[in-house]
Amino acid sequence: MSTIHWIDAQPRSARWHSESGLPLPRRVVVADDRMKAAVAYRLACEGTALLWRGDFQNARQLLRAMDRRVGRAAPGVAGTPAETFHLYRRFRAHRARVLGKLLVLLEEGYVLGLRRAPDVRPACSEAYGAYEASGPVAVALTELLGVISAQQWREKGVYVPALEARVHPHYGVFAPTRGEYVDLVARAPLPRGGDVRTAFDLGTGTGVLAAVLARRGVGQVVATDVSARARECARDNVRRLGVELTVRVTGPELYPEGRAGLVVCNPPWLPARPASDLDLGVYDAGGGMLQGFLDGLAGRLEPGGEGWLVLSDLAERLGLRSREELMAAVMGAGLRVVDRLDTRPRHGRVRDTDDPLHAVRAAEVTSLWRLAVA
Repeated sequence: MSTIHWIDAQPRSARWHSESGLPLPRRVVVADDRMKAAVAYRLACEGTALLWRGDFQNARQLLRAMDRRVGRAAPGVAGTPAETFHLYRRFRAHRARVLGKLLVLLEEGYVLGLRRAPDVRPACSEAYGAYEASGPVAVALTELLGVISAQQWREKGVYVPALEARVHPHYGVFAPTRGEYVDLVARAPLPRGGDVRTAFDLGTGTGVLAAVLARRGVGQVVATDVSARARECARDNVRRLGVELTVRVTGPELYPEGRAGLVVCNPPWLPARPASDLDLGVYDAGGGMLQGFLDGLAGRLEPGGEGWLVLSDLAERLGLRSREELMAAVMGAGLRVVDRLDTRPRHGRVRDTDDPLHAVRAAEVTSLWRLAVA
C-alpha cells in the first residue's frame, strides 16, 4: 500500500490513491490560504506535494493560478505533426505532474473536511467504489475535480441523436460526446439485407453502439469490454434504454464465443501508450486492439457477414500510422474492404485555433470500414 507522510503538529500519514497514474509524492508539506501561487508553483515543479488544509474554493483558485503558470510553457507547432503531437503529450504529462502536486485529504467515508467543500461522498463512491475502512486517503485535487465532473456527466448524460435518448457515462469510461462515429453505425447498410441475428460490439464502453444495433433490429447483440467499469456502465445504459433483452454485456475477452453476422469495433484511434487506465479510450498501445479485431474477424464471421471498423484517420495525419500499414493489416488478416463511409468531425476542438494540433484535427475524417472475408 502506498502511503504519504507529512508533519502537521505531529507526524501523520495517509493512503495515496491516483487513478491517473500520478507518482507517489516523496515530500509533502501542509499548505493553506496563505500560500502564494508563485511559491506553490515553484514547490510543485521541484517535486514537493502540497497537502491543502485551507478553504476548498481557495484551493481551486490556487490551482487555476498554477495552471496559468504552467501554460506559459505550452508548446506551439513544432516541425512535423508527429513531433508536435509528442511534444504536446510531454507538455500535458508535465502539466498533470505539476498540478497533481496539490493534494486534499479524504477522511473515512470519503468526507472532505475543508471549509466550503462540497459533499463529494457520492461522487467518490461511484468512482472508487465502497470506502475501505483503513484511514484517510490523499488524492490530487485535479483528480477529485475530475471525479466530481464525472458524476455530473453521469447524472446528466450525453444526448445521442441516433438513439433519441441520453447515454450516461461512468467515471473512467469514454463518453460518446463525438456523435459522428455513432451516426456512421446508425446509417451504414446492414449486411445480408438487414437479416442480422447476432452482432458483436467489441470494446463497447458505454454500450452506445450496442444499443444502436439493438434499435436497428439486430436480434442479439453481445457487447464486450476489457474494463469492469465499462461493463458496469454498459449494463446500466442497456437497462436505461430498454434493450436489456437484446444486449448481453460480457468480458474481459475481446471476442465472445461463437460467430456473428456483424462485428463492430471502434478501437482507440491513436496507437500510443496510455499514461493510465483513464487513457484507454483514446490510446491503443501499439495498435493492439485494432490488430486483435482484424486478426480474429475472419474466424468469427458467419457466411455473408461483415466487420465494421470505426476509425479516425487522425493517427495517419499525425504520422503515427500510415494508410498503407492499415490496409496491409486488413489484407494480412484475410479480409477485403467492401465499402467505406466517411464523416467529418463536429466537436468543439475543430474550431480551437489555439490548439497546436488544430490543423490536423480540422482535416480529420472518421470512417466506417465495411470488411468481409477475402
